[in-house]
Amino acid sequence: MSIRTNRRGILSWMMFDWANQPFQTLIVTFVFAPYFASQVIGDPVVGQTLWGTAATIGGVTVALLAPVLGAVADRTGARKPWILLFSVPYVLGCAGLWLAVPGMDPVWPVLFCFVLAFAGSELTLVFNNSMLPALGDRSEIGRISGSGWAVGYAGGLVALTLMLTMVVPSPGSGTTVIGLIPVFGLDAAVGEPARLSGPFSALWYLVFALPMFFFTPDRPRIVAERNPVSKGLADLRSTFRQVRRRRSLFTYLFASMLYRDALAALFAFGGIYASGILGWGLFELGIFGIIAAGTGAIGAWIGGKADRAYGPRPVIKSAIWLLIAVCVTVLLTNRNTVFMVPIPEASRAPDVIFLIAGGLLGAAAGTLQAASRTMLIHQAEGSMQAAQAFGLYALSGKATAFIGPALITLATLLSGSQQIGVSPVILLFLAGLILLAWVDTGHEQQMGITK
Repeated sequence: MSIRTNRRGILSWMMFDWANQPFQTLIVTFVFAPYFASQVIGDPVVGQTLWGTAATIGGVTVALLAPVLGAVADRTGARKPWILLFSVPYVLGCAGLWLAVPGMDPVWPVLFCFVLAFAGSELTLVFNNSMLPALGDRSEIGRISGSGWAVGYAGGLVALTLMLTMVVPSPGSGTTVIGLIPVFGLDAAVGEPARLSGPFSALWYLVFALPMFFFTPDRPRIVAERNPVSKGLADLRSTFRQVRRRRSLFTYLFASMLYRDALAALFAFGGIYASGILGWGLFELGIFGIIAAGTGAIGAWIGGKADRAYGPRPVIKSAIWLLIAVCVTVLLTNRNTVFMVPIPEASRAPDVIFLIAGGLLGAAAGTLQAASRTMLIHQAEGSMQAAQAFGLYALSGKATAFIGPALITLATLLSGSQQIGVSPVILLFLAGLILLAWVDTGHEQQMGITK
């Protein structure tokens, strides 16, 4: 069903990406995860394993719930009540990360809070994404999706900048990068600047998710529907049968499952990797994150324009190739060598290369995520409801969420090297890229997208 949405409604929908992004930027990648591995656990390999296990549990939870709840939501109509429902575990989980003191034992309460926040974040995005098809004409969906991701990355950039300028002390200094004493008298010795990223993300979400609830039109609630759960499950079974018959949609879901798993693993372990290989602290990781988030916003915006002009598949393929290049670059760079060429001990070349790689990573990731969202809409056009489609999309993205972390953990343990440990993500990117060759672009052509 199409809903006429005004400019304020569209911008408010985009603000939900702004509200949700600090979880990925601050907690999953650049601030909390490296802190957890290096200070809460104290062993990068063990910390990486525990973090990956928690991410896998959260991913499996989303994989089990998303398609079922998506089908039920299509029967009950409105999306916002579902978003509100899963906002609760997200906010509580983020706030609970404040408990993560260095060397704590046991660590399961913090990991439990992370799983809560992870599942809540992903499930709110499922239902927010399902509102996308009603925001404009199909020819405009790519631009809207890309702009939404750009706004999200900008939100992560602003949040991370605030952390660096107001909270995190510079290396060897008691003040922040702009010379301020850290707010609230936070003590870096007990990890308080990093721990604050959890409650900060919760508060950020509570403030900036409100415009979507107030101003973005929602589908009307279907009050007369009886037994929505059983009927939703019946719809889901029917959807799975349709997917099996639609080779292109099935292939796309499988391809995106692989390359999105690789991208998620790259972000989940990127901060831990840089911390272990280059010895970066919270400040250096923050700079890395600011660059990645800034280029991510630009990449998503440009990717949305390219998506509108050429369709999502060539945009997705270009982004994957760039991500593979980034992976190869960081794998061949450490404190002693750059592309296997020895360098002086005090050289800053590895830091510069990692920062450049971070910029390219952000640009490619923003482009890939935005184009993937619109590619799903093209593939599902005329065969299933939006919430069901995005439920399956979440399922396909989480059904193998354990593969990336498991491969990284196994390769790290077998090789004893963090560098070799992250190399399996390249194989996942290549597998997804190959499968895209069998994805039909007929829907794009019917919608008048220039080739």
